[in-house]
Amino acid sequence: MKLQDPSIQRHQCHPERCEGGETRGASPFAALRVTLALTLLLPTLAFAQVGHPPGRSPYHDIPRGHTVTGLAGLFGGTGGRFGIAPHDGPVFGLRYDIRTASPIQLGLQLGRGNLERLIVDPFVVLENRVRGPVDQTVSFVEIDLQLNLTGGKTWHRLAPFVGVGGGLALPSGTAADTSGFELGKKIYFAPHAGFRFFLTDRVHLRTDARVIFWKLNYPASFTREPTEDPTLPPVIDDGRVSEWSTASWLQAGLGFSFSP
Repeated sequence: MKLQDPSIQRHQCHPERCEGGETRGASPFAALRVTLALTLLLPTLAFAQVGHPPGRSPYHDIPRGHTVTGLAGLFGGTGGRFGIAPHDGPVFGLRYDIRTASPIQLGLQLGRGNLERLIVDPFVVLENRVRGPVDQTVSFVEIDLQLNLTGGKTWHRLAPFVGVGGGLALPSGTAADTSGFELGKKIYFAPHAGFRFFLTDRVHLRTDARVIFWKLNYPASFTREPTEDPTLPPVIDDGRVSEWSTASWLQAGLGFSFSP
């Protein structure tokens, strides 16, 4: 990750932000929008086909019961306006789902991300304020509600879905950060869309795109003039000591379904 000269930007915004107040690069919503468009198109095509003999039908039942899925993914985002929230790195995890006769299924997902972040030191002069990136691990615990758009069946082995999740992020500490900023135990929300492709009746590939929403709170030290030179402005001089930040999260995995 390349850092801009902090003296250029008054608020030490993340290197991928703050050109006229707009974010550069791809929006975290882009992948979700594309995936959502595909998932909404597939059931439309599926329901348009009727009258197939049972042996040649494109529809097959999705097994009821339990599913366990191993997952790997990429966590994105910018880490907020200063880049100090964890972002950018791989996430590995495990997911458990249960479905009965309903097209809605309930999921529990556990993950661990090896992410990175910047450090902003509010006590020093501008040219020395931004350091990093440094590594930070984050554990995720999440509960999801998922709606299977083709009901209890697949269409040509495809089963698109949309869902929403809520979870808790548990970050490791960052000893090098003396500013007082901590992500802390953070509640987040995660709308998502994706699909499953069934290799067999019991084994499938799963992929989804999600957007993480969480609130960042900045320490009081960011609103004070640096002790090295009190004539310089603080990190935050506009009163915005908190913000809602988003991050993209793309993941894929292999799942196995079984009945009790």
